[in-house]
Amino acid sequence: MTSPVDDDLWSAIGDPTRRRMVDLLLATGGGTATTLSEQLPVTRQAVAKHLGVLDRVGLVHVTPAGRERLYRVDDDQLARAVAQLNAVGNAWDGRLQRIKRIAEQIQQNKKKREGK
Repeated sequence: MTSPVDDDLWSAIGDPTRRRMVDLLLATGGGTATTLSEQLPVTRQAVAKHLGVLDRVGLVHVTPAGRERLYRVDDDQLARAVAQLNAVGNAWDGRLQRIKRIAEQIQQNKKKREGK
């Protein structure tokens, strides 16, 4: 892997509600806890807590907007998460290819033994 995996970032992204929130923020360019709670099956308070987690790992930036706080996805941190996911995926692809070669070799050896 080219860069170490950020466990805090992946823990934050691991929650389905937070992933949906990131999707909504990306689709709309930003939002508040109130606007997000209108689109999710959770309370505004729950949304605010989830946004706090995303903020702590740097996945969103917060800007005061009157009485509300406007949240936007941090493009650099999102790109970092994507790069980490690609690195993990590539590492697993390599592992699975090695497992496949071992399984094929075992199968070939089994056929050779049965053929004798």
